[in-house]
Amino acid sequence: MPNAADLLTDHPDKSTFDLHELSRAIQACLDCAAACSTCADACISEEGVADMRTCIRLDLDCADICVATAKILARPSPGSDTWRKLVETCARACRECAEECERHVAHKHCQQCAQICRECEAACQQLLTAAA
Repeated sequence: MPNAADLLTDHPDKSTFDLHELSRAIQACLDCAAACSTCADACISEEGVADMRTCIRLDLDCADICVATAKILARPSPGSDTWRKLVETCARACRECAEECERHVAHKHCQQCAQICRECEAACQQLLTAAA
């Protein structure tokens, strides 16, 4: 079954990006979006949900930004710098979400989400470095 990496390999404008780093960043963004959505849902189910408001908001923001980033990266646009600004924003959203989730040491879902956010942040940074 083909995946995004296979499609990117056949894309006519593939010279714009390192395909390995591009594919890795897209997948990391999709994984992070799913993790953040799940974490937000789990936070809503916690006893002290009022204490989880910031975490929930950052989870939802991060998930939305990650989805948008994955979609833009799946459409390589030579000559446009828009993708770079979005990837920088995504890395920042992932970092902020991870920092908040790490504060909730009693919640395993937050710890797992933080780890996935850190992985997405790293994948975004690596893509930015590779495209420099």
